[in-house]
Amino acid sequence: MFISSAFAQTAPAAAAGGGDMLSSLTGMLPLVLMFVVLYFVMIRPQMKRQKEHRAMIDALAKGDEVATAGGIVGTVTRLSEGFLHVQIAAGVEVQIQRSAVVQVLPKGTVK
Repeated sequence: MFISSAFAQTAPAAAAGGGDMLSSLTGMLPLVLMFVVLYFVMIRPQMKRQKEHRAMIDALAKGDEVATAGGIVGTVTRLSEGFLHVQIAAGVEVQIQRSAVVQVLPKGTVK
């Protein structure tokens, strides 16, 4: 019923051999693999989209027709550092942030 103290003390020492290192590496392998897949499936494409969006915003010019995140469609009339002035109707001009532009439309879309 009682385990002798000598037997209890030698059991963990025998199990703590060289096999412990290998089992810890194989236990971490799925975790590392999961992060690699997460990078290529989610993080890398998102960074690519951000880079393309930044390039689109930097390339905006007067006369471009744009669509905003709020659904406003209009023509760029003035540019400043962080804002755009967009004409949405005859005599109606709104000021929006550059980052609110989600798409540059083909010429002739806004009439």
